Amino acid sequence: MTRVPAPLLALAAIVSVQLGAAIAKTRFDEVGSVGAATLRLVIGAVVLALVVRPRVRRWSRPQWLGALALGVALGGMNVCIYVAFASIPIGVAVTIEFLGPLTLSLVHTRRWRDALWAALALAGVVLLGIGPSAVTSATGVVFAVLAAACWAGYIVMNRHVGQAIPGVDGLAVSMLVAMVVALPFGARAAVRGIVADPSLLLVFGAVAVLSSVLPYALEMLALRRMPTRVFGVLQSTGPAVAALAGLLVLAEGLSVLEVAALVCVTVASIGVTLSARRRRGVLPPAV
Repeated sequence: MTRVPAPLLALAAIVSVQLGAAIAKTRFDEVGSVGAATLRLVIGAVVLALVVRPRVRRWSRPQWLGALALGVALGGMNVCIYVAFASIPIGVAVTIEFLGPLTLSLVHTRRWRDALWAALALAGVVLLGIGPSAVTSATGVVFAVLAAACWAGYIVMNRHVGQAIPGVDGLAVSMLVAMVVALPFGARAAVRGIVADPSLLLVFGAVAVLSSVLPYALEMLALRRMPTRVFGVLQSTGPAVAALAGLLVLAEGLSVLEVAALVCVTVASIGVTLSARRRRGVLPPAV
């Protein structure tokens, strides 16, 4: 891995996440969208817990509350975005989801340049609002917006947990909490699907690795060898990669308006990332 350029590792992490989402969507007919999210979270949480083996005996109450809140945000984000995937193209859903961290980055800004990025992001929202996906499936758009809100909450809590809990113990516990959040909603559909076709365990094992375990490892390797500013810019290509994964795996095409919206949000995200670097040197962590 040391010979692989760091930017390629970062891009591979993004491709891995979106490819996992596209593969999961191919099985929605068998386990449902929430069942698929549940299977991904269960397998990912168990694998991460076994690898990390978090030491929680000496955790304080604030540490537990932080990990619990992070897990709720993580579980909500995964369930909501998968429900959105069931109704609208993956590229559209991920574009809307990116508005969460983008909005969070713009909330406290006082610079005119950032106002331009906000206007560009707003233009993307308007284009999505008049696009075919919003017209045909308001439900999908609503759940993508909820996923965006959960992602913003995840970023806020991840900063807190990262400071309060050393290593990845907090992430491992939050994944278990996210699993518990999803189980009441998706366990029945997931079990029914696995009973009918046990090979789904292998499919969603691969999805969990592609969507959680592998991207995390690749991002950690990339961040050790590249400026976080560059990493943040690469992360902003998420909507475009999601659209490409949807096209190649699911034959999901986007309208001209949706492509224009994707470009607006992506450019705004890159602009905010570069501007934030100049001001603070800190990029909100991506999922």
